[in-house]
Amino acid sequence: MNARLLVVDDDIVTCRLLEEVLSRDGAMVMWETDPRRALARAAEHPIDLAVLDVRMPELDGLELLRRLRERRPHLPVVIMTAFGSIDTAVLAIASGAVDYVSKPMDVEELRTTVRRALGRRTETLAELPEAGEELGGIVGRTPAMVDVYKTIARVAPGPSTVLVMGESGTGKELIARAIHRHSPRRKRPFVAVDCAALTETLLESELFGHVRGAFTGAIADAHGLFAEADGGTIFLDEIGDITPALQAKLLRVLQEHQVRPVGGTEWRKVDVRVIAATNRDLAVAVAAGRFREDLYYRLKVVTIQLPPLRERRDDIPLLVDHLVRRAAANCGKPVTGVSESALGLLGAYDWPGNIRELAHVLERSVALAQHEILAAEDLPDEIAAARAENGGAVPATHPADRPTLAELKRRYIEQVLEENGGKISRAATVLGVDRRSLYRMLQRYGLPARKATRE
Repeated sequence: MNARLLVVDDDIVTCRLLEEVLSRDGAMVMWETDPRRALARAAEHPIDLAVLDVRMPELDGLELLRRLRERRPHLPVVIMTAFGSIDTAVLAIASGAVDYVSKPMDVEELRTTVRRALGRRTETLAELPEAGEELGGIVGRTPAMVDVYKTIARVAPGPSTVLVMGESGTGKELIARAIHRHSPRRKRPFVAVDCAALTETLLESELFGHVRGAFTGAIADAHGLFAEADGGTIFLDEIGDITPALQAKLLRVLQEHQVRPVGGTEWRKVDVRVIAATNRDLAVAVAAGRFREDLYYRLKVVTIQLPPLRERRDDIPLLVDHLVRRAAANCGKPVTGVSESALGLLGAYDWPGNIRELAHVLERSVALAQHEILAAEDLPDEIAAARAENGGAVPATHPADRPTLAELKRRYIEQVLEENGGKISRAATVLGVDRRSLYRMLQRYGLPARKATRE
């Protein structure tokens, strides 16, 4: 990696660690803790890539990104933040970032992201949502969810059909709504259809409309949901459940952008973006002859795979916080959080119903709670039973041989202390912080203060 990198983070220890890690790959690394000084250095020195933290005083990473891109329009920028969310991802990529990593990150993820960013061209800028617009209830910062956020940000501005795949309860409709809300169509209708809930005849009439007298009960013309969604987005949930006959008609709509009402003779032009979702393996259905191959490829122009909750356990605390606050507001209860024991039980459960099941469990627990903090005994019995079956252990989510940046920082501080005989003043000077800050770091990373001395 023969490149010149600029790292900007208000944490000096993070800067030093990133310099050490990226220098091992052959990069020349400059770093700054002050974003304004970083702008000055970027004006004075050639840079191949910038790595920016989001949360910094005076000038945040997104504003710094915009100013860097004003001066160097083709400069690749990677954003890193401990506050992973869809709005951060969308704003970062809409502002011109080529990639986005969520803290705590492991070293290999960081190195891979930097190498990938160096080999990419500038992304097309997406249109930003209006100030204060709701961004949806998607929560998570695990690598799989960060990839989902980045895909949403990149696909939303265009017209491409999107296929969202995942188990029931993983939030496929939320993804569809997020794509719509970040697209140029956001001021037009978003129409959701549950394809599994209707018979073939009723679904065809719902989608394409019907003319008066087309069938018993058709006492007037109906335009249909494709016409209702004209100019906007239609979300076809459980697309894998529609019949072969209806698959053929839907293919015609995707190809010709026209619909014909049931019983009608005239085709009507529609401008609708289609987002489909399924919990089935459509490739298997195609191989078995249950789903049209041509329709399958029409739908999967862009594919988003949502991981089940059991594969993103690190997101459970974030989801619990979000869902408890939402349930408390809906129920009018003064519940503000969960106990450590309750969170441990929630983290150990496999959640076969995914986020939908977690939301229902927390809504029930909040509704019945008698205290401000949800305790283990407030949760349903099956949650505690699952913890007992696992021997009281919460499944691991990170490979043991890939340390996070936080773990590297802990090791680095420990090493500096040892090299300076445990003397706080000397170690603080080497780290570039004051003694009080170093004492806080020792406490934060669980390092024994007894090994340190004041002088």
